Amino acid sequence: MKKSFGAKPYLFPMPVLMIATYGEDGKVDVMNMAWGGICDDDKVALNIGESHKTTANIKARGAFTLSIADIPHLAQADFFGIASGNQMADKFERSGLHAEPSDKVDAPVIQEFPVTLECKVLDLQNDHGYFRVLGQIVNVLVDESCLDESGKPDPARMNAFVFDQFQSGYYAIGEKVGQAWDSGKPYLK
Repeated sequence: MKKSFGAKPYLFPMPVLMIATYGEDGKVDVMNMAWGGICDDDKVALNIGESHKTTANIKARGAFTLSIADIPHLAQADFFGIASGNQMADKFERSGLHAEPSDKVDAPVIQEFPVTLECKVLDLQNDHGYFRVLGQIVNVLVDESCLDESGKPDPARMNAFVFDQFQSGYYAIGEKVGQAWDSGKPYLK
């Protein structure tokens, strides 16, 4: 038997994504968000409110980076979700993390996060009372420590974690439990 909970945003796992932008003063701003992800081979969609400093920065600069947070930097990633850049001018500096300018877009790359998607804005949408950014991925950066022996990104080495909408927890991921487009082949017979 299943228990009904009504209309809730109950989907698991949810990504823990770090959106990094530059403000009008050139300062780094980072926001933690879960309501976004890949929406095409070279596109991402970010569902964020228009009141965020990050939203203003994206509108002004037309670019952002999107990084995967890792367990060694979980506290900083969570801080980026609970502190507002609108009220805390030194938000990024307080984290102790480091940023470099992207070579591809007008946005910062946070050095400590293992995977970064460099994105340019394709479209800004305001539908059904919510703001959405559609971005084109122009490049992906992966820390060499997260590459396997053949030079490909290895999720097990990224120390990534996911967000739980049910109880607002974070959960470690990384153990491979199957192979896509292969594990279900017995049912084809």
